[in-house]
Amino acid sequence: MTRVAAVDCGTNSIRLLVAEPATDSGLVDIHREMRVVRLGQGVDATGLFADEAIERTRSALADYVETMKSLGVQRVRMVATSATRDAGNRDDFFTMTAELLGQVVSGTVAEVITGDEEARLSFLGAVGELDPADGPFLVTDLGGGSTELVLGHGAGARSAAVVDAAYSANIGCVRLTERCLHSDPPTESEISAGREFIAERLAPALAAVAVDRTATWVGVAGTMTTLAALGLGMDTYDAQRIHLSRIGFDRLREVCHSLIEMTRVDRAALGPMHSGRVDVIGGGSLVTLELATILAERAGIDSLVVSEHDILDGIALGLLG
Repeated sequence: MTRVAAVDCGTNSIRLLVAEPATDSGLVDIHREMRVVRLGQGVDATGLFADEAIERTRSALADYVETMKSLGVQRVRMVATSATRDAGNRDDFFTMTAELLGQVVSGTVAEVITGDEEARLSFLGAVGELDPADGPFLVTDLGGGSTELVLGHGAGARSAAVVDAAYSANIGCVRLTERCLHSDPPTESEISAGREFIAERLAPALAAVAVDRTATWVGVAGTMTTLAALGLGMDTYDAQRIHLSRIGFDRLREVCHSLIEMTRVDRAALGPMHSGRVDVIGGGSLVTLELATILAERAGIDSLVVSEHDILDGIALGLLG
């Protein structure tokens, strides 16, 4: 049986999924792991990867490579997203990844994918277990450097999901925090500037994607899953309970406003909070609040479904064909 590995290297984290095909055309997880490496540290301001950010990423990927080898992985795909699209010295990153990934499958290199491809893969991974009758689905992948909005239909089978429209907006929790939210906690003027920045970056996305057609809003990636964990009142992060959970907008707004107003020390004390999200989840909360307001007004949506399956699953499904 073919065993594959998917690696997603974003602005804030690098993640690994090792999987094999299930009998129902889905995936059987063998191993999932996430490390916060903040590859996009300072990229929005300088246009370059910091040496220490590349080294953090190298260390995590080296460990992932050892895991892939020990689990007998036969096919590998690593994708890099927003920060790598923006970085002028990305060749240093590619040299490092080629050296490491080649130890698993000769000739394997990381790929910088477009925002459209990132959106398609996220959608494919997110909607596979949802009832197609609940569509159209709007999948939102809220990352560190970018946020993808993808509208489409699910069919419950591998690669059968249909994307109707997609847009990758240059707004994410790291980018927004570095640009606007400098105080601890953020001041009212910083929050106001953040909201203006979000509206500016989301405007072309909303012109490209007809969110008014949305029947079910699906959120993926770390900001969304952490919001769900807090909304569900978890003391510790529980991926099984979070996966496909639903959080009403009243509770979602309560959680988001609370996180924005907290100090970093207070956020760090929250049980489900990963240490690598403490300083940026306020920015992610601001983006989430804006999207919730838009979807309530334009589509009558009043809740968010949160999926633990996302671009990693889409990559793995693509490797299995």
